[in-house]
Amino acid sequence: MQPVSLPSDGRSSRATMPADVPLALTGGPLDARLPLALLEAVKSIDTPAAELDADFVHELRNKRLGLSDTVLQQIRRYADAVRSRQRIGYDEVLALARLIGRRPDADLAFREAGRRWARAFVDSVGAAKRGAARSLPSLVARPIALSALRSITRRFMNGTLTRQGSTLLLEVTAPVSADAAPRGAGCGLYEAAFREALVLLADADGAVEHVLCRARGDARCQWRAEWRRR
Repeated sequence: MQPVSLPSDGRSSRATMPADVPLALTGGPLDARLPLALLEAVKSIDTPAAELDADFVHELRNKRLGLSDTVLQQIRRYADAVRSRQRIGYDEVLALARLIGRRPDADLAFREAGRRWARAFVDSVGAAKRGAARSLPSLVARPIALSALRSITRRFMNGTLTRQGSTLLLEVTAPVSADAAPRGAGCGLYEAAFREALVLLADADGAVEHVLCRARGDARCQWRAEWRRR
């Protein structure tokens, strides 16, 4: 499948591009659930809550990125890639993240995408394992949850997950959204995904701290979470 060039965001003229020079972010092909979640989040945010007349809907399609025909084509393309287990080039997803980062609501878009992304990759874990990780006593459930979290972290986030006592550390060397938006807002994609995965797989309280950040000059991004049940 050939990528379709996305239009510039009709609302991006009100946004401010990151002042710093773009980071040298590189990586291998990414699971298609990530760009799919990014575009589905933008589509959801840009879709009006109320039913509108046809003329106004046409006008919105010209102004809002998430409602454009090109984005709808890309959503179908990424959904097909998920079904066929095809991965998407890192540079393509990087360009998409930087485009979304120009939106004035970039932080909202990245966090919504992170939650959608996590729900999609947690669904790849077998239902029996998910149920055991949430419902069995902690002594049995925690090793099951930790094994599943490590697996999906490695497969979908290109990261590593380590446990230090009651703390979990997620490290990602080249988060695709690290320099996408000012003030490190792009890293909200991974933070929200990590939080959602902890809730869904470990019934954790979801508190996550971003302790290292590529956008702040660190060699990697790192998120820390206290691993305790709600």
